[in-house]
Amino acid sequence: MVLEDVLKSIKPVDSSLYEIAQKRLDNLTKPPGSLGRLEEFARRLVAIYKDTMPDIPRKVVFTFAGDHGVAEEGVSAYPSEVTRQMVFNFINGGAGINVLARHAGAEVVVVDIGVNHDFEDIQGLEKRKVLYGTKNMAKGPAMSREEALGCIEVGVELARQYAERGYRMFATGEMGIANTTPSSAIAAVITGRDVSEVTGRGTGIGDEALKRKVDVIKRAIEINSPDPSDPVDVLSKVGGAEIGGIAGLCLGAASLGLPVVVDGFISTAGALIAYALNPSVRDYMFAAHNSQEVGHRVMLEHMGLRPILDLDLRLGEGTGAALAMTIIDAGLKIYREMATFDEAGVTGEKQC
Repeated sequence: MVLEDVLKSIKPVDSSLYEIAQKRLDNLTKPPGSLGRLEEFARRLVAIYKDTMPDIPRKVVFTFAGDHGVAEEGVSAYPSEVTRQMVFNFINGGAGINVLARHAGAEVVVVDIGVNHDFEDIQGLEKRKVLYGTKNMAKGPAMSREEALGCIEVGVELARQYAERGYRMFATGEMGIANTTPSSAIAAVITGRDVSEVTGRGTGIGDEALKRKVDVIKRAIEINSPDPSDPVDVLSKVGGAEIGGIAGLCLGAASLGLPVVVDGFISTAGALIAYALNPSVRDYMFAAHNSQEVGHRVMLEHMGLRPILDLDLRLGEGTGAALAMTIIDAGLKIYREMATFDEAGVTGEKQC
């Protein structure tokens, strides 16, 4: 994969398709615009798919997993081995994402992109390891530039391979103890906001640990001097493997003309890397929800994305994205299945 070629292949959606979709929506048996954002989702899917009557898509949630060296700084309430343990939980179908993906009619694919453990071949696990966890970014770069590019490449390849298998809507998820720390660092560097404005409690740490987390991120940015104009540099110096994989998935989906539903804070950090590489990727992204992490809304606003849900979620894994998929599906079903005034024999709106 040559990243430049992927970036060049991403084009803005054809806005004329929004107008075509709107004409049908306005002719359905309802007052114009009365189904609010459900109509927006339908318009967007028509434009993304370049299809005036798209089918309900086959859906998959990719839960990228990776470990983080910065966990040794005490920035999380959980030890690093939980990453590996949760991967087994995902595979066994017992995690929150498994439950909500079943509810959404989506499949879950777990991606080992950077876990500090060698997994056996297991159904439902994509073994795409780029590294055995990042290094402690508070002491030096989290990854080399080559490793960061490798993580992005994994996401692009997954998008291509699963598109070939018939999946037409992707969602992002992640698992990685301490991964809100690199996500906050990415948010601060790319949006230009102060670290304290984009750093939250992650797994539920107390005040003292939060202060330490802010200090660790500030130190990491000072030591590594990530270049805001070079998203790959930011990813390599203060990012994470799963964040890079998510960035690649967003880029890969956009290059194929497929939508990607972006989960919470960590997933949005990956989407932010993708957006910084090519802003047109935004046309293909749905922001699933606004999480409790304070930096999440900052990143969404930077990209001009409006979240679908606001449920005080902060689990990650792809849980918010799975829920949002049900709402996006609802918008498309309204567009496809609701009768027009002519079909229903109902008198339409009077023209005044």
